[in-house]
Amino acid sequence: MHKAILICISVVMFFAQPILAETAKKGPVTNLPMPRYVSLKAGEANARRGPSLSHKIDWVYKRRGVPLEIYAEYENWRRVRDYEGAGGWIHYSLLSGVRTVLITQDSTNVFRKPDENATVVARFEKNVVADLGTCTKTWCEVEAGGYKGWAQKSALWGVYPSETRE
Repeated sequence: MHKAILICISVVMFFAQPILAETAKKGPVTNLPMPRYVSLKAGEANARRGPSLSHKIDWVYKRRGVPLEIYAEYENWRRVRDYEGAGGWIHYSLLSGVRTVLITQDSTNVFRKPDENATVVARFEKNVVADLGTCTKTWCEVEAGGYKGWAQKSALWGVYPSETRE
């Protein structure tokens, strides 16, 4: 009898495993993918040690549009990290789903088309924040300072290596 119950439990767990794994990839509050990138909507935001106003402020972001990665959720709070790995808990109202990227390499060429042989339309310096558009396997369309074109994905933070966008 006990052996039969253990076998049944094992079978259920075997078939439930993919469902549980898929569930773990969604935020418990928003049901959105986890982790995911967002941008800072506010011109200033406090990153706290915990998900409430009573927790100590560890970090203050002062750059509107900077990309952040959400990797945890609790009620109205999102746990985020930046390009350098710093972060904390930020109230969701200070974040935006509008996608931006941070240029991570000096003098990153921005091309007219997603091709290294295309015309260079601009060079973005390290730490420029750019709006994110379409992405292929290795290229993303970016826009900053009135310049728009394609940059290699490897020079950007705020987009996943395997992510594509239309």
